[in-house]
Amino acid sequence: MLFENLKPQVINILKKEDKSVTDRLNMICQLLKDSIDYYDWVGFYFKNGDKEELKLSTYVGEKTDHEIIPFGKGICGQVAVSNENFIVPDVQAQDNYIACSFTVKSEIVIPLFKNKENIGQIDIDSETPDPFTEKDERFLEFVNQEVAKIL
Repeated sequence: MLFENLKPQVINILKKEDKSVTDRLNMICQLLKDSIDYYDWVGFYFKNGDKEELKLSTYVGEKTDHEIIPFGKGICGQVAVSNENFIVPDVQAQDNYIACSFTVKSEIVIPLFKNKENIGQIDIDSETPDPFTEKDERFLEFVNQEVAKIL
């Protein structure tokens, strides 16, 4: 039920045309982190121009050094190539994981499409082992579909 209650709030934030796109994305990050107890770091990455890399747009949570991620590297880089959702129940079990913090236990990354092109993603780290479900996937797909409308 929590996700259903958050959907109208996401839409309302994205309708705030007096705010920049980055500000609205940051407000979404803050809403998700504040509302879902196992969302400890929430951020949006976007394709960096014509480069084969992702650039961090905005985030809420612990500071990260990973502002640029090459395609294929880490979970985010893999999603940029695969165009598919990626849930990591245990980051320690992933060979191609880029550690952001030793407290992170799991991660979910959902690609963001505009005109059927993968232009970015929402990335969420959790300090809770294996918390993400199909409900998280569907909700985050909804968030990305709504975000795509303002890009």
